Amino acid sequence: MRLAKTITVCGIAVAAAACLPTPHPLPKPEGRRAEVAPVTPQPTAGATAVQAPVEAPRQSGVATDPPPLLREFRAAWVATVDNIDWPSRKGLPTDQARAELDAIVDRAVQVGLNALVFQVRPAGDAFYESSLEPWSEWLTGAQGKVPNPKWDPLAHVIERCHERGLQLHAWFNPYRVSHPAGKSKPAAESFRRREPGACVQYGSFDWMDPGNSRAADWSLQVIVDVVRRYDVDGVHIDDYFYPYPEGKQDFPDDDTFGRYRRAGGKLDRGDWRRQNIDRFVQRMYDEVHRTKSWVQVGISPFGIARPGVPKGIQAGIDQFAQLYADVPKWLQQGWVDYLSPQLYWPIDQKPQSFAALLSYWHAQNTRRRHVWPGINPGRALQQKPPTRPTELADQIALIRNEKATHGEVHFSFKALRTDAPNVGGVLRRELYREPAVAPASPWLGNESPAALAAQLQGDTVTWRSGRDVLFVAVQIEAGGRWRTHAVVGANVGSAALPAGISRVAVTPVGRSMVTGTATILAK
Repeated sequence: MRLAKTITVCGIAVAAAACLPTPHPLPKPEGRRAEVAPVTPQPTAGATAVQAPVEAPRQSGVATDPPPLLREFRAAWVATVDNIDWPSRKGLPTDQARAELDAIVDRAVQVGLNALVFQVRPAGDAFYESSLEPWSEWLTGAQGKVPNPKWDPLAHVIERCHERGLQLHAWFNPYRVSHPAGKSKPAAESFRRREPGACVQYGSFDWMDPGNSRAADWSLQVIVDVVRRYDVDGVHIDDYFYPYPEGKQDFPDDDTFGRYRRAGGKLDRGDWRRQNIDRFVQRMYDEVHRTKSWVQVGISPFGIARPGVPKGIQAGIDQFAQLYADVPKWLQQGWVDYLSPQLYWPIDQKPQSFAALLSYWHAQNTRRRHVWPGINPGRALQQKPPTRPTELADQIALIRNEKATHGEVHFSFKALRTDAPNVGGVLRRELYREPAVAPASPWLGNESPAALAAQLQGDTVTWRSGRDVLFVAVQIEAGGRWRTHAVVGANVGSAALPAGISRVAVTPVGRSMVTGTATILAK
């Protein structure tokens, strides 16, 4: 993940941001399901139509609809490289590291998030038990060193997230194999040691060469291994394809490009590099879904496709010509399930207009996948002009005004630790006050899960988890008004209820976030 410090800011203005409604709009309810369907027509699935309670002794079912569930992707990146978000330092004792990770999950629920994007491979290493790559230095203090006592952070955070109603997306850097913040020697089992001919040094980093088939194959093997062995809800890669330029140096891939041309390749170097990245992205999408069809594939590229696109936008880097990432193509080809372009600029910074860029990326979404931009609450904390005091809330208002599925990803989690009134406070008390379920991805599976067998036991609603149900959304009615009370893991089997309610509705949420029929119980 990279902040936009390379952007050239000039005084040229672009279209002004749309007027911001007051109060900020609510996220979209799931009743507008047609707006999340792919181009290929799909049967509408997951409406919360009501049926009589299933196997609910001593309770009477009430055939009255609760309102549709709110739908919004509310996520934050948890960066592990250089201990940005977790753990607080290298070599932290296992008990303390686990407690810090639990605290992140607790705070995510408190703020109102429904997903974490957890960095599991920052630099050819692993924050999970792997037979392919070494344990990360930023976990244990030295690359390849096993945690003592041994534990698996990825397995742990998946379990904790799913219990609390959070998705967990595994975040990989596909090509970076060293970082200047890393001080330990590369482990013997690292790709850098095993395949030195597939790696190059560029600036202060070491990289896999994207033009080397061994490098691409290896990264895909690592990603698919995680998808196969862990119950992740998504696979996520960031903006490091070919690396950001280091001065006037060119990326040192003469050997691999020379082999390509000698074998009869006709593309020039730029088109060849873009082809390498295109093939990786397409293969990743296909291989992840071949392994588990419901796992989402997301990419968070640099937020500007090219300088001057759309008109008036300025950038100090050309993503297409320097990172060799043809991001609009990936969205238009359907090689992602969601795109999170990093729109880290304030609304009033006109050369990188948040509103214009947001609209541009939505316009590229011809396959009607999800566009959930990356936003930067840390700048809202700093409150330096041109950042508005209400920057975070205003950006989310613009996102909610788009005629598409709603959502955003915050970079990074540490900015949400504070209850500052314009960041964590406004999320918890206003913008994310009512829990939401992430928008459905029916192209990954549109079968509605079966209604739950539920019953009331005092001030608790209980259910038996159905097949392929990940979460359960609990809605309550009090004083004639419904609201979503909680979204919890289906396997938890129960939820405590507040006093003074008259009815409860429990709705099963499947792997692709398609919902089933609600079961409604009278208190």
